[in-house]
Amino acid sequence: MTELDKKLNEHFGGKVVRKDLTKLVKGNAIVPTYVLEYLLGQYCATDDEETINHGVETVKNIIAKHFVHRDEAQLIKSTIRDKGSHRIIDKVSVKLNEQHDRHEAYFANLGLKKVVINDEFIKSYRKLLSGGVWCLITMGYVGTDERDGSPWIIEDLKPIQISDSNIDEFKKSRKHFTKNEWIDVLIQSIGLNPEEFTQRSKLLQLARLVPFTENNYNLIELGPKGTGKSHIYSEMSPHGILISGGEVSKAKLFVNNSNGEIGLVGYWDCVAYDEFAGKSKRTDKGLVDIMKNYMANKSFSRGTQVYGASASMVFVGNTDHSVPYMLKHSDLFEALPQDYYDAAFLDRIHAYLPGWEVQKLRNEMFTDNYGFIVDYLAEVLKDLRKEDHMQEYKQYFELSNSITTRDKDSISKTFSGLVKVIYPNGEYTEEEAKELIDFAIENRKRVKQQLTKMDETFEEVDFSYILKSSGKKHEIETLEVEEVYGKKKPELQVETEAPAQKAPVLVGGHRIIRDNQTGISYQNLFGDYLVGATEIKVIDPYVRLPYQLRNFMELAKLIAEKKDETEEVKLHLVTSNLEDYLENAREAFKQMADSLEPLGIIFTFEFDENIHDRSIDLNNGWKILLGRGLDIFQKTGGWFDISEYYQEKRQCKACEVTVIQSS
Repeated sequence: MTELDKKLNEHFGGKVVRKDLTKLVKGNAIVPTYVLEYLLGQYCATDDEETINHGVETVKNIIAKHFVHRDEAQLIKSTIRDKGSHRIIDKVSVKLNEQHDRHEAYFANLGLKKVVINDEFIKSYRKLLSGGVWCLITMGYVGTDERDGSPWIIEDLKPIQISDSNIDEFKKSRKHFTKNEWIDVLIQSIGLNPEEFTQRSKLLQLARLVPFTENNYNLIELGPKGTGKSHIYSEMSPHGILISGGEVSKAKLFVNNSNGEIGLVGYWDCVAYDEFAGKSKRTDKGLVDIMKNYMANKSFSRGTQVYGASASMVFVGNTDHSVPYMLKHSDLFEALPQDYYDAAFLDRIHAYLPGWEVQKLRNEMFTDNYGFIVDYLAEVLKDLRKEDHMQEYKQYFELSNSITTRDKDSISKTFSGLVKVIYPNGEYTEEEAKELIDFAIENRKRVKQQLTKMDETFEEVDFSYILKSSGKKHEIETLEVEEVYGKKKPELQVETEAPAQKAPVLVGGHRIIRDNQTGISYQNLFGDYLVGATEIKVIDPYVRLPYQLRNFMELAKLIAEKKDETEEVKLHLVTSNLEDYLENAREAFKQMADSLEPLGIIFTFEFDENIHDRSIDLNNGWKILLGRGLDIFQKTGGWFDISEYYQEKRQCKACEVTVIQSS
């Protein structure tokens, strides 16, 4: 186990599980993660390997004997009949039969319909009336000669969810973890490997949890396929429901006028709409109007009665075009159905997560380490819905006066939700609060920027704030606008003395690169400073892994492009390596030297275990200070990913680059 795994087991023993176990027990069962981890939590919530192995076998047996596969429904029915009683795991929904004045249950996989269910179960578990709930059910069978009688009897029923979530104990245990440790715990809890994500990418993942812990929170995430946009809303909590955007109706979502039955928003903490985008999709304009009122006022009316609810709304879908294309030719909402492409509706969105920043999930991005049993985490987030942290940002920040009330509410709700997720004990520093407020502002600004393009009645807003401790003003820009339009151009400037002069006049400067930023290359960072250099010394302790070696060769290629073909350049690398890999590294560098020599680049290298700072020293009067060395890019998807060959299309890691004149 990692040190973090040990720490997690120490302070949350019995409430965590090894995440690879879910794959081991799932088999071909089409069942949410929270159902499987509910069972694993009963038998495998430990760090004892022998107990885990025994528990996995037990859970496998339970799934094999009790989980209802649709293609085995008849076999299960026969088993119930033969035994007289049998326990099953299935998804159950309940409807009221007004004609017979009774509630009737429907079993998703077993295929049984209109099975009479005791009203006591309905009183205890109201969610059965809306959308369906995964349950442990003891089914009985008693033969009958009655014409309309049913032999099926629900002897016992219990929804699958943990009830033991002591929120005070949870907050107390949180104090034993640093911010970064806690974020990694949460990332592992949702099944992901934190080592594969930057800080900003982790924050994007955790923002998906905010609708589960913040009342009436409206979130949209549009982006490419395969990034796990909808997974978290269907798999991670028994308090959320994922429905197809095309299957929504006024009666299903809000209230059925014919019988007065409350819809989904009355029973679920989070209602997520999958495949929400699609210009040609047919929608109900009346539903959009009701949703607008609900998203703004937390209430809705059907007929003469007004209802209130606290369910959060999440909209996920795929984009049709690249982000630069949308920013230039339309807007970031362009893929939505026509009736939802409505400024008044979209203004109710509290945050727009940039789905295009989230990498497509690869095998190495999933974790085998420990994380919270998702059912336990879901109960904690539900308990935290009772708390309100919306005004806490004011102790550190003063938002611009031009930010409207609706904008401020959006920002404060995102801030509040992230505080509950990352700092549930309410303890965080000004710097940590700044990270959250910056993120909250950016995701609301993304909404408002598009609205100003869609509707001229929306005015430009100054999304800035004053840091009270220093009085300094901070301006926030969305990452994609910064990339495409350069609203915050870096301080590395290239100025020309006159239009006729081709050679640029270079000035030093400083550039901050953000997590997930694209459009960055060695050329636009420092390419022009390489011109005229005949001796180049690269100091970087981490040039050892395949992608780091690739980065170095891309630098060598740039040097070859900038040098005079008739001159030679001496390129010297100072790096370090592990003893076991030194021989392989030497062989790789020798091959590099052989390939560069015909280009007039004389490559040499040395190993120095004491180096730490990273830089490129040039004999033309410039020095480039590299905060992360050459390793500024995130991993690509491999050979068939264009970013493997195109630096500007790679996402970056947060770092800083400074160019100074050397002595």
